[in-house]
Parts: sequence; structure tokens; C-alpha cells
Amino acid sequence: MKTNLKLRRLERGMKQSDLADLVNVRRETIGRLEQGQYCPSLRLAMDIARVFNTTVEDLFSFDDEYEAEARNQ
Repeated sequence: MKTNLKLRRLERGMKQSDLADLVNVRRETIGRLEQGQYCPSLRLAMDIARVFNTTVEDLFSFDDEYEAEARNQ
């Protein structure tokens, strides 16, 4: 999964912990999202998008490798 989350967060001058508090998750979850190591639930993705006044599609996109892996499971 690819994400613009870190860029958006830094543009707002937010720390990972600030965003985590706003969407009720742990700071580590935000870090994993930014590194593409965690796929958010639809609810979490929508909550994060709402914080940045943008769309889920603007923040997150799936690459071909992730889609192939998901199909194989």
C-alpha cells in the first residue's frame, strides 16, 4: 500500500501522536500506516481523511503487489 499520510501530517505540523489521538489509535499504528506496513480499516481511513479534509483515495492507494498478495490469501 502506498500512502501520502506522512506528507499530509507534516504539512500540518502534526506529530504521529497528535494524529493518533485524533483518530483514537496508537502512535505505532500511524507509523505502520505511513510505512505501508498496515492496511487501515475503512473506518480508520475515513477518520484520517476527515482530519485532513481530503478523500481516502488521496491518502491511500494499493499497489499491484499488495493486490496480488490479497488475492492469494
